[in-house]
Amino acid sequence: MQAEQIKTLIESQIPDCDVKSVDVMGDHIGLVVVSPAFAGLTPVKKQQLVLSTLSAQFADRSIHAVDYIKSFTPEQWMQQQQQQ
Repeated sequence: MQAEQIKTLIESQIPDCDVKSVDVMGDHIGLVVVSPAFAGLTPVKKQQLVLSTLSAQFADRSIHAVDYIKSFTPEQWMQQQQQQ
């Protein structure tokens, strides 16, 4: 899958989502995702939410693995950007 396809897919399924980065490495991907839907969720629940949007791609093997998911609320993302 192409990065833009993955971005569109995730953004269409998570409310007010902004996929900041999709790193495609063959059939592996890395993601940076920002959404208010992550508020109050544990890191594992955030990852599960993102992974659930890609279940069909895992099933058809167009994506084999997600090497990393960096998930932030909009507030966390702003703090992250200010620290850099």
